[in-house]
Amino acid sequence: MNPLTKVKLINELNEREADLGISEAVSWHSEYRDSAWIFVGGFPYELTEGDLICVFSQYGEIVNINLVRDKKTGKSKGFCFVCYEDQRSTVLAVDNFNGIKIKGRTIRVDHVKSYRPPKDHEDIDDVTKRLREDGCAPREPAAARSEDEEQQVVPVKKAKKDKKEKKKKKKEKKEKKKSRESSSSADSSPRHPSAAVRVKEEKQDAAYDKYNQQGAPQNGQRDREDDRRRRRDGDDDRRREDRGRDTNRDDGRRRDADGDKDRGERWRETDRDDGRRRDRDDRRRRRWLLEACFSSTSNVFPVRSLPGC
Repeated sequence: MNPLTKVKLINELNEREADLGISEAVSWHSEYRDSAWIFVGGFPYELTEGDLICVFSQYGEIVNINLVRDKKTGKSKGFCFVCYEDQRSTVLAVDNFNGIKIKGRTIRVDHVKSYRPPKDHEDIDDVTKRLREDGCAPREPAAARSEDEEQQVVPVKKAKKDKKEKKKKKKEKKEKKKSRESSSSADSSPRHPSAAVRVKEEKQDAAYDKYNQQGAPQNGQRDREDDRRRRRDGDDDRRREDRGRDTNRDDGRRRDADGDKDRGERWRETDRDDGRRRDRDDRRRRRWLLEACFSSTSNVFPVRSLPGC
């Protein structure tokens, strides 16, 4: 979800509660009453821890702050986690700081239900380690602190590792109890003689006995069989080659016969064409001779007598 939409939703929730007059016990802030941490995001990268403390200390004493930085460059990533001394300061910070602008950028402020402190790395210096462990709140004198501690004993949550170790120990104890109970029950129960177990006999195959009697084929027989197979394969290959040659010869003969037929037909056609041309020429000559004879008798001008007229 877009950070700006989250800002709008938080502001709408606060406005509805203010209009309806909902009490603090029923408010959505009561879900985070066990955590004094808030999340701040979207602020300019130039701001440092001191700047953020100056801004957010308006609604309560800040005990700890974790400004997330890049491991390589050390520059700020634009978000941090702030811890107040009083949990009620988180409600005031979320209601009043969410959606405000710092140097032209809208920031988002929200509760943090379960804050996990960052793991210590080798690159972290001693100052940041001390800040993460002790915090940055002002310290009281030792005498006053001892009196306050006697008056108010705050239950400290144990680490997760201790819980895991306890669970492992409980599991080991349960397993030991189970093993003891099983061993005691086995000792107390009378031992019964083990019943005879029936073993299913396998059926003998008659073909297997025949195979054993005849004996497996020896190496010499195998070689002979291999030679026979090779010969058969060679004969089959030769037959295939012969068939292929015969088919090629037949195809060549057929092609030659077809070529001879085509040539004879072409020659016959050419002879026919030549005879027809000769007949046409003879007819034209005769016609011309006849026309010339008739024209010599009818014309006034003397015409040379043609032979045969």
